[in-house]
Amino acid sequence: MIRRAYSARRDLGRMSLKAMLAKTVLAGAAALLLTAVPAQAEVTRIKGNPNAIILDGVRVGEGMETFYLSGQLPSPVDPAKPMSEVKTLEEMGDTKAQTISTLNKIKSLLEAQGYKMSDLVKLSLFVAADPRTGKMDFAGVNEGFRQFFGTQANPNTVARSTFQVAALVGPLYLIEIEAIAVRKSSGASPEASYMRPPRLPPALRKKSLLAQHADRDSRRG
Repeated sequence: MIRRAYSARRDLGRMSLKAMLAKTVLAGAAALLLTAVPAQAEVTRIKGNPNAIILDGVRVGEGMETFYLSGQLPSPVDPAKPMSEVKTLEEMGDTKAQTISTLNKIKSLLEAQGYKMSDLVKLSLFVAADPRTGKMDFAGVNEGFRQFFGTQANPNTVARSTFQVAALVGPLYLIEIEAIAVRKSSGASPEASYMRPPRLPPALRKKSLLAQHADRDSRRG
């Protein structure tokens, strides 16, 4: 009777250990499946009107990193001339020239961080009236904009907002642009990564080996 009870306890222990091993294997397989599916890392550009120069919006997927640029202002027509010596609007250029200058500055900032103009997804434009006409030159903004977006070098365009403002930080500035760019995160690998299934703790590995030996001995007997 004692031997039968001991045998029953041993069989029950082997069953519990086998159940625990099965759970561990399933957990490892589940982890492996999760790592085998790469995260969707993409940017969806939504454009209802194919003739529009800007997007309706942008949807950013997982696995992306974002670069937020502060508002950028144009430089003088002569880049070697400090702003403190600029006295006339002619030295800064009209709205189109200032738009081009500001976007070139944004381009340089992006490239310094490993981004491209095609990574831009959102621009916010703040435009002041040209003092010579008393009006905002929206057409000039778009002419400058078209030199950077929807081109052979950069077929992408962006979601964009444009605001007319009473004035910018200096009387000769006609535009300021804020920008947001996204790209695949440097930590996100486009390929599936392999993760080894978790190993049992040493104590459980020892019990597993003992159970295997006992099971083999019982079959031999």
